[in-house]
Amino acid sequence: MDPEVLAQTAGTTVVALMATDAWQRTREGVVSLWRRVRPLQADEVDTALEETREEILVAHREGDSAGAEDLARDWRRRLTRLLASDPSIAQELEEVLAEARASLPEAERPLAPSVHMHAHASGHARVYQAGRDQHIVER
Repeated sequence: MDPEVLAQTAGTTVVALMATDAWQRTREGVVSLWRRVRPLQADEVDTALEETREEILVAHREGDSAGAEDLARDWRRRLTRLLASDPSIAQELEEVLAEARASLPEAERPLAPSVHMHAHASGHARVYQAGRDQHIVER
């Protein structure tokens, strides 16, 4: 999976898992990855994850979907930076999140966000698709 797409999916999934019984497994896996890639930030990230968990539980209780999305956006940015500094951990991050989701009963599993695009072009047509930003420069 593209590292940026993975970071987007992972940020949303990490925050969704904060409100489940799989939280400790998720937290341990994410902090472990941080400890390998950016060891000096690992304790700070561990604390930030716990603070975000408290905030997401409040947001869920209060029905604050905008607040929940802000928290997910923050973790998407953090994970984007982590993956940019060491793209080799992408597979491990996917595995941590997949294992955490799989440890929950099926009815309690947060959905992993996904983008599915299909296109068909014929003749001289062009198709441009993007899951996020797209910049096209034709000369």
